[in-house]
Amino acid sequence: MTRTLWQRQLRDGLAEMNLSLTDGRQQQLLAFLALLNKWNKAYNLTAVRDERVMVSRQLLDSLSILPWVTTDHLLDVGAGGGLPGIPLAIALPEKRFTLLDSNGKKTRFLNQCVLELGLDNVDVIHGRAEDCQPDPLFTQISSRAFTALDNLVTWCGSLLDNEGEFLAMKGQFPDDEVAALPAGWQVKSSHSLKVPGADGERHLLVVARAEHSR
Repeated sequence: MTRTLWQRQLRDGLAEMNLSLTDGRQQQLLAFLALLNKWNKAYNLTAVRDERVMVSRQLLDSLSILPWVTTDHLLDVGAGGGLPGIPLAIALPEKRFTLLDSNGKKTRFLNQCVLELGLDNVDVIHGRAEDCQPDPLFTQISSRAFTALDNLVTWCGSLLDNEGEFLAMKGQFPDDEVAALPAGWQVKSSHSLKVPGADGERHLLVVARAEHSR
């Protein structure tokens, strides 16, 4: 029953968002959601436990930033249960995704997802952002429910190319966080996200180095 409900919610939600995904990719997304639901009971991967809202809060919410993913290789920091990284990787198989998290339980889950879903465009790193030394640097880094913007740029700024940008997913527009951004960083643009079935506001903030600091 749950799978049938999820299938309908996903199909209708994608149509409402004007996103076109093949049946195969939709089935992969639902398989990921089933894994997340199963492992969540033991690993506490997400606070969302109501199966009726999982498609909206986890899949559609993650996919809402698809139009802004322009890089060939995206880093998802604080990847946790794989949101938004794994739904994005399923929707964009031609791009590479690196999922970074310091929690061993969560990276074990992510590795299991990569294995079971056959995601050959996803790498999982168990570690802290401060300890990573990517070469080349990333041109886009996504973050969802990870940390405040000032922490994000402080901890992960060294992973970002000079011309790169953070794709920071937030609920209500975080005026306080924007005001607390350290010198040399700015909100390049902000976008109100429409997520079918989701209560409350959702925003994407594109954060980059200020022009004069590049």
